[in-house]
Amino acid sequence: MIDIDKKVPDMDLLKESILRLKQEKDAIILAHNYQTADVQDIADFTGDSLELARKAATLDNEIIVFCGVDFMAETAAVLSPEKTVLLPAPDANCPMADMITAGELRVLKERFPEAAVVCYVNTSAEVKAESDVCCTSANAVQVVRSLKEEDILFVPDRNLGRYVARFTDKRILPWEGFCFVHDRITPADVLQARRDHPGAEVLVHPECRPEVIDLADHVFSTSGMIRHVCSTDSREFIIGTEVGILHRMKRDCPGKLCYPLSSGAVCVTMKKTDLSKVHRSLETLKPRVTVPDDIAEGARLAIRRMLDIR
Repeated sequence: MIDIDKKVPDMDLLKESILRLKQEKDAIILAHNYQTADVQDIADFTGDSLELARKAATLDNEIIVFCGVDFMAETAAVLSPEKTVLLPAPDANCPMADMITAGELRVLKERFPEAAVVCYVNTSAEVKAESDVCCTSANAVQVVRSLKEEDILFVPDRNLGRYVARFTDKRILPWEGFCFVHDRITPADVLQARRDHPGAEVLVHPECRPEVIDLADHVFSTSGMIRHVCSTDSREFIIGTEVGILHRMKRDCPGKLCYPLSSGAVCVTMKKTDLSKVHRSLETLKPRVTVPDDIAEGARLAIRRMLDIR
């Protein structure tokens, strides 16, 4: 047993202990692309919100350790209520998810009773339970196109909603929420990055502002960015999303040069998970994330509808 409360724990011993506990307890570690490098490196699976949701729905392991933010662990708990879902950093919340409540959404639905409700996966289980279908940045356009309704209440990300509106004739009614990491990227950042790295492709996330998207070469979810960087013949890329993804790009796409569009694109809550917290969570099987049955039932339906769209 190692002392994880030391100020400077032995990282090699810590990793070894995590791997041992994981095997002993039939646990699997899922990590988002924005997690720190050392957390990504001990994960069994790293991905974006859609990839992680699909993975959580198919796992046989008894314990899921979710290295991400709160709504991601909630989604796993909704999809696998019989499993133990752990969130090593219980204070790792998503500020955008907190920008809309189930009560606010109910009021919105009363104002637009004919509209379908599409909620970004970056929402609480309560909001998902009030929605018709979930989406992620990777499949938002596809989800909206699949609906028969002409009016779409899109919550909570205004930028993603406006991006989706570019690719559909439906009337998108976006909630005024946003991701603070992507929303603060500016056109000036793009122009400066192009000056610093002439010839590099600019890839941005659809959570960015419209005027930033207009200046980009491509718009992708994080998984889409990784696939593009690894598969294209281009060698240099300016990456317009949270800087944690650069570690995975370096690992998965050797020989490619990837630069952050903004060095300030850091999600502080995504960085709250560390190896000591993962270790403690595996040791104690806490903090556990659960969702009340009445809320989980509605949320599960919205998530499953998303996962069924191919």
